[in-house]
Amino acid sequence: MRKLTFFFLLGALLFSGCGSLSNNKKKKPTPANAKKEEAKLEESSDVDFQAFIGRLRGAVQARDFNSIASMMTTDFAYLMGSTAEQDRKGEGVFQYWDENGLWPELEGILSEKFVKKEDFMVAPPQFANPAVEYDGYRVGIRRVGGSWKFVYFVNG
Repeated sequence: MRKLTFFFLLGALLFSGCGSLSNNKKKKPTPANAKKEEAKLEESSDVDFQAFIGRLRGAVQARDFNSIASMMTTDFAYLMGSTAEQDRKGEGVFQYWDENGLWPELEGILSEKFVKKEDFMVAPPQFANPAVEYDGYRVGIRRVGGSWKFVYFVNG
């Protein structure tokens, strides 16, 4: 009786440690799974971009000029293609936004999803789609010297 119990327990131990064959098989990658994994990797590698956008959104909402200025390039573009004026870059951007009531527009565009267009991350996503002739306000951000910088907020 002891031998029978011993063999029974030994068999149970061996079979419980093996696991089922279906659990040991690796999942075959499907195109959908591969895209999901790629998106996860892309998201995790852009943690610094997401942090930058979060800081920029907060600074714009608070109208923190010093913080926003530190996130901009020195040649920040804020008016392009005007018939009466040359393209405007650099200083004067905050005054221009105040005079034209553009703070709510900027907040709205910054709340949009950012997508890659050439070497920029842009919002709204319609701007990056060549099939859409988007001519509204848009934001461009890119890496400059290893850091993300706010490069433009223009219309047209």
